[in-house]
Amino acid sequence: MKILHSRPTEDGFYMPAEFAEHEGCIMIFPHRRDSWQYGAYAARKAFVQVAEVIACSEKLTVCARYEDYDSARAMLPDHVRVIEMESDDAWARDVAPTFVINGKTIRGIDWGFNAWGGLHDGLYFPWDKDNKMARKLCDLLEADTYDQRDFILEGGSIHTDGEGTLLTTEACLLSKGRNPDFSKEEIEQRLKDCLGVKKIIWLPSGIYQDETNEHVDNICAFTAPAEVVLAWTDDENDPQYALSKSCLAVLERATDAKGRKLTVHKLPLPKPVTMTAEECEGLDWMDGQPTRIPNERLAASYVNFYISNRHVVCPQFGDDNDGKAIAILQALFPTRTVIGIEAREILIGGGNIHCITQQIPRRDLSCQQSM
Repeated sequence: MKILHSRPTEDGFYMPAEFAEHEGCIMIFPHRRDSWQYGAYAARKAFVQVAEVIACSEKLTVCARYEDYDSARAMLPDHVRVIEMESDDAWARDVAPTFVINGKTIRGIDWGFNAWGGLHDGLYFPWDKDNKMARKLCDLLEADTYDQRDFILEGGSIHTDGEGTLLTTEACLLSKGRNPDFSKEEIEQRLKDCLGVKKIIWLPSGIYQDETNEHVDNICAFTAPAEVVLAWTDDENDPQYALSKSCLAVLERATDAKGRKLTVHKLPLPKPVTMTAEECEGLDWMDGQPTRIPNERLAASYVNFYISNRHVVCPQFGDDNDGKAIAILQALFPTRTVIGIEAREILIGGGNIHCITQQIPRRDLSCQQSM
């Protein structure tokens, strides 16, 4: 593996869309006791259910700590590769590499990671094990890696159509805990230089109470070129209403890198999902403070789905809108089967199905954009 100090775009590489074909996927076996209640046992079962669906159509690699390897190997299907790798938590979307391709080969981008805000408003310390994972995974996959550790970025904060357009949120990428010395224009240029995009659509906000400073992958995602889903509620008394409405206003005015207007499909939100006292009791405290409190609202959204080669893996919350969300996504992904997974145990940790996965694109895809 070579560590590269050029920029992907100048080398002819770009980030393909998630709905393009994958070679594989990366996940991390959950273990952190202040993230996952009662020793992460229920969370592990939910992760395994997600893994089983993904592994039907793409090569899945699951990273596990030394002390968790035997459990992971026993719980996961035989055809899933389990490797020993240290991590601070289990959010593969944010700590694994962002993969870029040029139509012939694949490379990884090793962004800096500081637990969603560093010492300003990050969620844990230290984060050094997580910050090393991208480079280790590139070594495992024999993929050269771009050293971008001077720039803090998580995979959940970006979403691309593979044709030159990228979605992100101002709430996240302009937050003080990430790249405070960069202007918005400098951040935009770095994304263009690294991801091969020409047009960035800045949404103002994400999901209410999202601890990542409102990652885009929880509120809006491309389902096809010039088509997106947007997390939506009609309840004007819900704090989320104003956030989603502000995003809709941007999307309705926006055009993509090819000049196309976007078609916006509203994906209804579940009723507010809140922590129970029993769930809170099952979480270890961090630095003398509880990590969750009873009745705390969690950032539940059906947009936090993963697109695999044959399926769309969609979170479910035991809500009346579970079936509606699956029906909407099934209409948008007619060549894939939408599978719902009960995801409350994942959500308690702070994210959902998209957050615990990172796709590895097929390296020999025909380039979908002019570099």
